[in-house]
Amino acid sequence: MSATTSAPLPLDGLRVLDLATLFAGPMAATLLGDFGAEVIKVEHPGRPDPSRGHGPAKDGVGLWWKVLGRNKRAITLDLSKRGGRATLLRLAATADVIVENFRPGTLEKWDLGWEVLSAANPRLVLTRVTAFGQFGPYAHRPGFGTLAEAMSGFAAVTGEPDAPPTLPPFGLADSVAGLATAYAVLTALAARERTGEGQVVDMAIIEPILAVLGPQPTWYDQLGYVQERTGNRSANNAPRNTYRTADGHWVAVSTSAQSVAERVLRLVGRPELIDEPWFATGAERAAHADVLDEAVGAWVSARPRTEVLAAFEKAEAAVAPVQDVREVMTDPQYQALHTVTTVDDPELGPLRMQNVLFRLSSTPGTIRWAGRPHGADTDAVLGELGLTPADLCALREEGAL
Repeated sequence: MSATTSAPLPLDGLRVLDLATLFAGPMAATLLGDFGAEVIKVEHPGRPDPSRGHGPAKDGVGLWWKVLGRNKRAITLDLSKRGGRATLLRLAATADVIVENFRPGTLEKWDLGWEVLSAANPRLVLTRVTAFGQFGPYAHRPGFGTLAEAMSGFAAVTGEPDAPPTLPPFGLADSVAGLATAYAVLTALAARERTGEGQVVDMAIIEPILAVLGPQPTWYDQLGYVQERTGNRSANNAPRNTYRTADGHWVAVSTSAQSVAERVLRLVGRPELIDEPWFATGAERAAHADVLDEAVGAWVSARPRTEVLAAFEKAEAAVAPVQDVREVMTDPQYQALHTVTTVDDPELGPLRMQNVLFRLSSTPGTIRWAGRPHGADTDAVLGELGLTPADLCALREEGAL
């Protein structure tokens, strides 16, 4: 799914202007681009998207950007300049979607608020992605996904019971918000099919991560129940943990289904525990996690990982190796799904990255190119808009490009 295909893609004909930086907004645009949307990445001439400099680089080229910027044409535009504003309005008139993540009021400061943009294009969907949303007491605060991971309750329930709250070592809240934003954009576009008019999408990064945390607000509302940190254990079932094998690897075991829990205990040679009255429900098993962890852990620790995985598979019990990226790259299931694909890049040559997010049987997505250099497509995109070489020269003299 990384090769160029002549088959129409499901979002062919959709034009998206990606004005956002870092992760949530740009990720949403990437997901739309993977399935055919024409995504134009608009960056400041002197301050590119900071994701170009995040994480490791090769030969001075940021590798994270190669993934986040894939399937996007890259142009530069300073929206605070008169010529930049005018050019953005011309682009907006041709677009279906704008994705931006400026602090509330910034577009309005540049006279590019919703009233102005919708007047230029009544069918436009303006997608605003911010940490806290467009209104409320925190709306104008600076914020990142880390704050959402803290505020939402995620950090409070993550980690060992006697250890500090734990933040993820990657952009979890941003990624969840990116997925939610792509869904929101497609929902707004579906509504446009009925009404003929665009609208504003207000995405607060603090909200999608709360949505995926499950029924915590309802538990608290109805029972006063506050979920606590339990490490790798679950309050709903046991055994559920990571266990170290004889050769120093780790495996993860889950027993969300009662039948699987029974298979695991038979496998590890402790069938008598199945007859205990408390074994009949997941919550009661969780209350006896020490006993169950000892039983499973002792059996696993006496065997190498290959033997553990084979025995669990034969017993139809749920297990998975704890893999780092090195093993992910060679895992046979990921290979069968083509989850990691190779993209030919003019700057770096062949490079591997995650493939498109899901498979469609008739109109699959595709990675047409990796992230482009800063401003690489400015002249081409604006030339298609009707700007002449003299126009481009004047915009550069103004500092708008």
